[in-house]
Amino acid sequence: MNAVVLHGSCSSLLEKQVFKQHAGLAEVDFTFLDPPFNQDKAYNEWDDNLPQAVYWGWMGDTCAKIYELTSSGGAIYFMQREKNTEFVLRCLRESGWTLQNLIIWKKKTSAVPGMTRFGKHYQIIAFATKGKRPRVFHRLRINPPLPPGYKHERERGMFVTDVWDDIRELTSGYFAGDEALRDPAGDRLHKQQSPIQLLLRIILSSTSPSDVVLDPFAGTGTTLVVSEQLGRKSIGLEIDKINVELIQKRLAERREADRISRFFKDYVYTPDLKAIWGTDRKDEFCPTDNLTLVN
Repeated sequence: MNAVVLHGSCSSLLEKQVFKQHAGLAEVDFTFLDPPFNQDKAYNEWDDNLPQAVYWGWMGDTCAKIYELTSSGGAIYFMQREKNTEFVLRCLRESGWTLQNLIIWKKKTSAVPGMTRFGKHYQIIAFATKGKRPRVFHRLRINPPLPPGYKHERERGMFVTDVWDDIRELTSGYFAGDEALRDPAGDRLHKQQSPIQLLLRIILSSTSPSDVVLDPFAGTGTTLVVSEQLGRKSIGLEIDKINVELIQKRLAERREADRISRFFKDYVYTPDLKAIWGTDRKDEFCPTDNLTLVN
């Protein structure tokens, strides 16, 4: 297993010497940063209602510590609410990161209505690098359904842009599906669980096999689950011991709903996809066996 889960506060574990001691590595190549959004959610081990200045000071410090740990050209993807875009960009800029894209993740469910403003229908993901150019960036090609009004089918799909409207979030009820982790009563164990498809696209875009992936707020471990199947090393930091045990179980007993091979077909127009995808010795189904790649 190439995944390591560390129990504790990211503020402590991201200190360079502490990280090296516990993770056994001095550098990481990629980070997915999806912190608590300070929305007064009920977390077991975290106060999600900090004063704004305290919260964003903490986020800035977190970005700076990750920057110090990151290899030259390494990437960070920082996900947040759309209303906090200016704070996200400031945290990244002031800690040394170079912005490459502001990705719009457009939700598939109905927009959240507003009485005094337009309904909210997306989250932002800021993609930034340590240095002006990324050390790795794979130009993925997908082939989503044609929008209304298009006359001709695409011959070779299209490059992924900075608007992602083809990945469904894990909402409540039906659309959470089998992928959402649940307790025996059927209730979701984590209300903000990220979908496999989202992490798959991000990790495929900005890493290569054997790269080191970091998730400082590991939650339910989706980043680690995807990274391991792609042949990447991964390190998850998690403050909640219950979540740590959940991640360890999820990694040890891979569920059918966690398998990434079902999404391989979405990227068949991507050049060198086999090399980018890597290998997964645990997966009985090799996604390239019965699928013709179009390069």
